[in-house]
Amino acid sequence: MMEDFKVLHVLQEGPVLKVRLNSPETGNAVSGPLLDELLAVLDSVHDDPGIRLLILSGAGDDFCLGGDRAEFPSLLGAHPGGAGLHSLGNKARRMCDALASVHAVTVARLHGGVIGAGLGLAVFCDLRVGADNCRFRMPELGLGVPPAWGGVLPRLLHEAGAAKVRELLLTAENFDAARAAELSILHKVVPEEELDSTVERWTRPLLRRSPAALRTTKAMLNAYAGANRLADATFFDAELLTSAVAAAEAARQR
Repeated sequence: MMEDFKVLHVLQEGPVLKVRLNSPETGNAVSGPLLDELLAVLDSVHDDPGIRLLILSGAGDDFCLGGDRAEFPSLLGAHPGGAGLHSLGNKARRMCDALASVHAVTVARLHGGVIGAGLGLAVFCDLRVGADNCRFRMPELGLGVPPAWGGVLPRLLHEAGAAKVRELLLTAENFDAARAAELSILHKVVPEEELDSTVERWTRPLLRRSPAALRTTKAMLNAYAGANRLADATFFDAELLTSAVAAAEAARQR
């Protein structure tokens, strides 16, 4: 955990690992470097059974305002065939898989904007608490791309339900913390000043649980969540995202 991170702040306090998205000047945008650092953190946790709880938060006014859209044309310019975008999409998939499957219990501590890929990061955490000032949005259709990032669509469908997710995607409307709680995207909604105490109320009993029982329970929950999926179409997310972004960029330049 002594990596020289540039877009994350990582602090270990015994069995608890606190990971903060730490580029508030970009709205904590999800970029290639951020994905690299998150993967490095999750690899370290995978190798350390002593870490039992991971808390994910964001610096500044927002948890995360989504993907780094400036990165897309840059990657296309460097790799006109789409190899750079494809690599970024696969990296997002690996990171989300790692976040979902890591043995530690993961807690998302949310405030401000939780948009697009930021919502994806949040829903891959086991427990989610949001400040009452949170605002959420799935803006992909408004940006001219499909919701093909990190395998987030099936996760959302499982957590919130198909009819509700369909509405959120097709309208691309903002929704607040109370609505997010109705959709089970948030487990708790509290005033922003109570976020840390709420996380602490979850932390104390979790650290008293048997580590083996926690690991097994989380593995069972993940297995049952995927049991009704006959095929995993999210393996195509990188291809879909690459094709859609390339087409949108070509249309913009005409």
